[in-house]
Amino acid sequence: MSYINDGIVTLKDICIPSRERLEKGGAAIIECVQKIPCNPCVDACPRQAIIIEGDINNVPRVDFGKCNGCGLCIANCPGLAIFLVDASHKKDKALLGLPYEFIPLPEEGESVILLDRAGEPVGEGIVHKVRNTKAQDRTPVIFLELDKDLLMTVRFFRRKSHEK
Repeated sequence: MSYINDGIVTLKDICIPSRERLEKGGAAIIECVQKIPCNPCVDACPRQAIIIEGDINNVPRVDFGKCNGCGLCIANCPGLAIFLVDASHKKDKALLGLPYEFIPLPEEGESVILLDRAGEPVGEGIVHKVRNTKAQDRTPVIFLELDKDLLMTVRFFRRKSHEK
């Protein structure tokens, strides 16, 4: 539980799919680590791939065998703690889907600065897709194309066009 001291979740704190599973297509990663009464992600998943065992205060987990990477859970998480990771996109590029609650929205094809969980720059990526449907309840999902080796490191981005 490394996040207790600095608030930054690490890979040791969460459940992640195997590299082989990531190469087969997208999968949800839940970085919710605090026990709170919350379950919109469970209700949002049409494949019942997200479960909370026992008490509703327990943290959710993903059954990677059932998850098809649809990403419907991302916009439904009030804690913005669900991401979609997909290492099958291209030979050396992956896709990362993340919630985004700022305006204006980035544009597809826009070059962005990739940030790790601590907010530190770790590289550059491209906005591959912006999904903003009415069903997402005002939480667009941004899909970033990035180097595969950054897939489990990047968790947000900074727009170059908005730097001072």
